[in-house]
Amino acid sequence: MSRNHMARPWRRVAKFAATAAVAATAVVGVAACGGSSSSSSSGGSSSGKVTLKFSQWWAPEMPKGDLQAIVNGFEKKYPNVQIKLISAPFATVQQQTVSDAATGTMADVVGLDGAWVNPLVKQGALLSLTQAMKEAGYNDSDLASQVKLNGQTYMIPVVNFVYPLFTNTAILKEAGIASPPTTWSQFAADAIKISKLSSTVKGWVVPLGTENPNGVENDIMSWVWASGGSMLKNGEPNLTNNPTVTGAVNMVKQLIADNAVLPGADSLQEIDKEENFVNGRVGMMIDSMAHITTIAQGNPKLKFKVSAEPVQDGYTGKHGILTASWGIGVSAKTKYPKQAWEFVQYLMSKSVNAQLATEADSFPGNKTSVPDFSKSDPHFEDAFKIYQQSTPMEEFTGLPNADQLMTEFLNQLQESVKGSESTAQMLANVQSSWKQQF
Repeated sequence: MSRNHMARPWRRVAKFAATAAVAATAVVGVAACGGSSSSSSSGGSSSGKVTLKFSQWWAPEMPKGDLQAIVNGFEKKYPNVQIKLISAPFATVQQQTVSDAATGTMADVVGLDGAWVNPLVKQGALLSLTQAMKEAGYNDSDLASQVKLNGQTYMIPVVNFVYPLFTNTAILKEAGIASPPTTWSQFAADAIKISKLSSTVKGWVVPLGTENPNGVENDIMSWVWASGGSMLKNGEPNLTNNPTVTGAVNMVKQLIADNAVLPGADSLQEIDKEENFVNGRVGMMIDSMAHITTIAQGNPKLKFKVSAEPVQDGYTGKHGILTASWGIGVSAKTKYPKQAWEFVQYLMSKSVNAQLATEADSFPGNKTSVPDFSKSDPHFEDAFKIYQQSTPMEEFTGLPNADQLMTEFLNQLQESVKGSESTAQMLANVQSSWKQQF
């Protein structure tokens, strides 16, 4: 599948989108920018000024001129470096990045979707940011997350888009549910209660269609990550004999069997979640905060809440939360690695990262940054509190052929839902096919 629908949080337009890919490894780190930029041994013009090309899809998705204003601030702080923005829609940036990586002509600094990291690293197209941080003496302890391969960081999520639980306040009240569920058993019970209200309302919507198979990460594995679980062990598939993964799959299957899920799940896509939630046909969904504008414009009178995704019964550890991001990396072919890192570091500094997150209707990649919610939908502040208390998770980031892995999972799940195979057999089959991809 193309993951562009997961990487485009649209602001002030009612167009469906969400972001893609976030760090699978939650770590720490950002310090204030330090040092000054100047022409270095890596090259530059006769005047000592260098130009960095920055390829991204962010500018078209922010208020006009906002990203350029942030760039202007960098150029004022580092007068010997000029940033040339190369802006295009997500799909165009994706195609161009892949093409340029193959020919060694990628922009100095690149906006990244986490799904691109693995193939780009295999091509030798991305610079190790671990090495760049080390050479700059940079303390990464404030970074919310980093995307690593073989122990090296190649992408830093600049801003993040989280996936909490959305609940329709009126529907829950009609079903006699006082507050959003916090555990799997409560969620299942609530979904069944809601589904008994009428033949036209269901408790939950879960898209399991394979055309865009991101339902695996958004609507199945997100339950695993919320409960501190993992689908990997030592970087390899770990689906069998994994109680959290087994439990999440069984919950999905049981709710389908209980007729508590919107019919036709095996053909639904992510966009179907918002449409049915907005129209009052489902009481609960797991969805991206990037869709707040879509929901508000689709039904201005709709009252709903966002809360942390429920956890497995008995789990008392720190919650995980599915998080997609606008990532950034540096070309391995850049002539100006020092200046390129200074630009990345600037974007991750406390005040700049907060400004960028505010303008993108997202959450900062710097843990110490706080967006300005004064003009935002109040649900953003609620979601930010959840984000601050949770560990960002998205284990498909950086994996080989991530879309194919999810497609194989859904194909097997659909067979299991039909009763053709047990959950244990289904997960064994997926594990076997995944290992071939790895």
